[in-house]
Amino acid sequence: MITLASDFGSPYPAAMKGVLLRGTDARLVDVAHDLPRQDVRAAAFWLREVLPWFPPAVHLVVVDPGVGTDRAALVVRAGEHALVGPDNGVLVPVARNLAEASGAAGGAFEVFDVAVDDPASHTFHGRDVFAPAAVAVHEAGVDAVEELDGVTPVDTFVDLRFPEPELGEERADGEVLVVDGFGNAITNLPGSILDGRYGGTVAVDGAPTMGRRTYAGVDPGVRLVTVGSHGNVELAVNRGRGDSAVGVEAGEAVRLSW
Repeated sequence: MITLASDFGSPYPAAMKGVLLRGTDARLVDVAHDLPRQDVRAAAFWLREVLPWFPPAVHLVVVDPGVGTDRAALVVRAGEHALVGPDNGVLVPVARNLAEASGAAGGAFEVFDVAVDDPASHTFHGRDVFAPAAVAVHEAGVDAVEELDGVTPVDTFVDLRFPEPELGEERADGEVLVVDGFGNAITNLPGSILDGRYGGTVAVDGAPTMGRRTYAGVDPGVRLVTVGSHGNVELAVNRGRGDSAVGVEAGEAVRLSW
């Protein structure tokens, strides 16, 4: 299996699929091609949440604002999975999770640089660099990445990490990591801070807000604080948009207090 994820929309992913189909009979699975455009951190978050649910595969990831520059092209081996994409941090959070799930000490994973010769386009490395690399990795096998021509182990790479929240006895300070398509503002605050507070209220940036386990725990149009499937606190509105109701965007600070 080869999965594909990008911020390309349409029709660019079709060209990558064409390259893949010319080089392998692997099953191709689209993860998403509507990731927030040129938003490496948002893409890294969603990949971290989605890809660990897949069986072993080669994951082709192209969210690449630095395409055509001297940023490196990478293959990352994490357990039985391999990730192929740019060296901008987008592969790292999910690699760490995949490695931890495989039992690797400390979530250790292996990173390899892919030599980039002279691609046909300096603006479409998804087609000209990463798709051929994904074919090569799939055909050789994840365990044989280091045997491929033009692939070199490296110790330095862009190590993207999400910000850590500050947790206190009466409040928690965090940040909105992403906003999903429903308008739920997903923070870096751990869901455990709502333990014992469901059914009551907490203050979100000073505004009293209901703590509930489900969106339907409040009336339509009412805002709430809950914990999403990712395990983080999210700011939401039943049948509405939490980001608009709270007035926050990705990257903005948020404080919960009680």
